[in-house]
Amino acid sequence: MSWLYRLYQTYEKALKLPDLPEDQQLMSISHTVQNAHINIVLDQDGNFKRAQVLKKTQIVLPATESSAGRSSNEAPHALADKLQYVAKDYAEFGGKKNAYFSSYQKQLAQWCASEFTHPQIVSILTYVNKGDVIRDLVEANIIHLNNNGKLLSNWPDDSKTAPVLFTVLPKEGGQLDQGSALVCWSVERSDGYLNADTWKDASVQQKWIDYEASKIDSKGFCFLLGIQTAVASNHPSKIRHSGDKAKLISANDNSGFTFRGKFFESEQACTVSFDVTQKAHNALRWLIKRQSVRNGDQVIVIWAISGKSVPPEVAFDPLSLDEDLSDDGNEVVESPTNQEGTLDLSSDFGQRVACKIRCKLKGYYQSLGATEQLSIMAIDSATPGRMAVTYYQEQLAKNYFEHLYDWYENFSWYQRYNKEQQVDGKKKDTKLIWPIVPPSPFSIAQAAYGDVLKSQDTLKKQLYLRILPCIAEGKAFPKDIVDSCVARATNPNSGEHWEWERNVGVACALYRGYFSRHPDQNKRRKFEMALDETNDNRNYLYGRLLAVAECLEQKALWLSDEKRATTAERFMQQFSERPFSTWRNIELALAPYKRRLQNNGKWGGFLTNRETEITEITNLFGRQDYCDDSKLTGEFLLGYHAQKMSYKKEKKSAEATE
Repeated sequence: MSWLYRLYQTYEKALKLPDLPEDQQLMSISHTVQNAHINIVLDQDGNFKRAQVLKKTQIVLPATESSAGRSSNEAPHALADKLQYVAKDYAEFGGKKNAYFSSYQKQLAQWCASEFTHPQIVSILTYVNKGDVIRDLVEANIIHLNNNGKLLSNWPDDSKTAPVLFTVLPKEGGQLDQGSALVCWSVERSDGYLNADTWKDASVQQKWIDYEASKIDSKGFCFLLGIQTAVASNHPSKIRHSGDKAKLISANDNSGFTFRGKFFESEQACTVSFDVTQKAHNALRWLIKRQSVRNGDQVIVIWAISGKSVPPEVAFDPLSLDEDLSDDGNEVVESPTNQEGTLDLSSDFGQRVACKIRCKLKGYYQSLGATEQLSIMAIDSATPGRMAVTYYQEQLAKNYFEHLYDWYENFSWYQRYNKEQQVDGKKKDTKLIWPIVPPSPFSIAQAAYGDVLKSQDTLKKQLYLRILPCIAEGKAFPKDIVDSCVARATNPNSGEHWEWERNVGVACALYRGYFSRHPDQNKRRKFEMALDETNDNRNYLYGRLLAVAECLEQKALWLSDEKRATTAERFMQQFSERPFSTWRNIELALAPYKRRLQNNGKWGGFLTNRETEITEITNLFGRQDYCDDSKLTGEFLLGYHAQKMSYKKEKKSAEATE
C-alpha cells in the first residue's frame, strides 16, 4: 500500500505549490467530480428564476462517502445531483427510475439544521421543498414531455432539431432518461454576494467538509498513518474520468464472498483513514489529469512526491522531447563532414542528437533535484467495478533520468514520422522526417503485432507493461517482441509501404537496444548509428548488399517513371531466409536496370559507384560466410537500413551544395 501513502504525501505537498492554474487545482476532500447538465438559478428566497442546459461542463460537487462511490444504489449527493434525487415531482411526470427525493431532502435538511449551514444551501432547500423542479424546467423549455404529459425518452420528430438536453445526456439502447440529468445550483442574492455558483463557492465546500467530518464516528487503526482515527468504510471511484465506476479499494463483499478470503470482516484485512483515502484518490485524479499516459482504460502516471511536474510523454513519445530532433524538418539529421569537407560516413550521426537529448533531460532533472522521490504507477480495470495497480516502482530522480537517458542512448534509431506543420499560419502541411529517437510503445506494438491489435486491446496493454520496466528501470528488452518486429520488418508486404518503413526503423532500434542490454554480458554489442563500412559480419554485409541493389533499381525505375516495388523489396523475406541463393537471383535481375542507367550518360557515374560498392562489400565477406545460405539474423536490417539512410544523407548533402 506504499502507493497510497505516496499519493497522500503528494496531496499534502501539492497544496503548498504556488500559483497553480485554476484548472490544475487539487479537489477538496469529501467532494467528487461529475458532468453537470442543467444549471438552475434561484433567488435568495428560494424562488425559481431561470435555467439553462450545460454542455461538457464538469463540476466538483459535495459528496458523502457512499455517494462518491455509488453505482446503482441509493446514495444522494449533498447538493448537486440528478433530477431523480432533487425533483419531488419526478415520479409525477412519469420518471422511469426510482425516485430518491426523500433521502436527498432529508440529508440536505440535516446539513441546513447543523452549525455548518450556509445561506446558499438554505435557499436551495427552500426551493426543492416546493416540489416544482420538473414543472419549472418544463415551463423553461429545458425538460420536454410527450402528449400524455410524461417525460420523453427520445425525440419523436426527425424533421426538427432535437433539444439541447437530448444531445448531452447519455443513451442506453437508443433511449435516454431526462431524470438522469444532473442539476447544479446558482443562488443570486440581493446583498451583492459574488459566489452565485455553489460548485465554485469555497465557503460552501468548506462548510460541507466540516459537516461531513463531524459525522464520522467509526474509529479504527489507520495502517498508513499508524494512528487511531476515523476510518473509511467506502472508497472513491471516478478516478480516471467522471464516469469511471472502477475502484482501487473495495469493501463491497457482503454476499458471495468473492474477495474476502480468510477474513470475516473487511476491517480485519486493512483499514485506512477517511482523510488518507480521500486525499490519496484526489491526488491520483489530479495527477492523471495533469501528467499521465493513457492506453485505453490503462493509465500510466509518473510523478514527484513534491507535486512538481514530471512530463511522462518524454518516456512514451520521444518527439515531445524536442521538436527539432531532425534539423528543422529535414528528412534526416545533418550529415557531418571530415577535415577535407566531404561527407564522413564513418561518423556516428546519432551523437549530436544524443547530446541534445541529454541536455534536455538534464533540464528536467535539475528542476527536480537528485534526491527527489519519484513514483511510477500503472492502473487498469478488468471489469467496470474493479481496478488494479498493475505496475508500481519508486526511484530517485537521479536514477530515473539515468535509466531514461540509457533508453534513448541504447534504443535510438532512425524512426519514420509524419510531422504536421503550419503553413502561412493556417493550412497544415505534412512532412516526412526521420529523427534519431527510440520508438514509442505505440509504434512498437504496431510493428510487433500489426492489425491484430485492433481486436486485442489486452495484448497492447500487456505489451506496455512489459516495455515500462525497460524504460524506467533499465531492464533487458523482451526477446520475443524483438523477434516479432524483425520478422514483420523483413516482409514489405505486411502492410502499407509507410507502415513497413516504420517497422524497419522500430526493428532496428529494438535489435540494437536488445544487444546493448543482452542478459548474457559476453554477448553484448554496441551498434553505431552510422553506416559501419568496417563491419565484416555476414548478416550486416548481406543487408548492405540488398540496400545497394534496391537503390540501383529504384533510380532506373525513376528514370522510366515506373512506380512499383523493386526486386530487392519483393525478395526481401526470401533473402532473409536464404541470402546466398536469393542474392544471385537479385543480382541477375539488375542487368536490364544497369543497361538503362548506362545508356543514360548522366547516370553513368551513379551506376559505377553502386557497382563499386557491391564489389567492396563482397570483398569484406569471408569465403565461407558469403556462401553460407543459412537464415540471417536481425543484424542484416541494421546494415540494410544504415546503407539506405546514408543515401538519403548523400542526397541531402548534394542538394545543400547546389
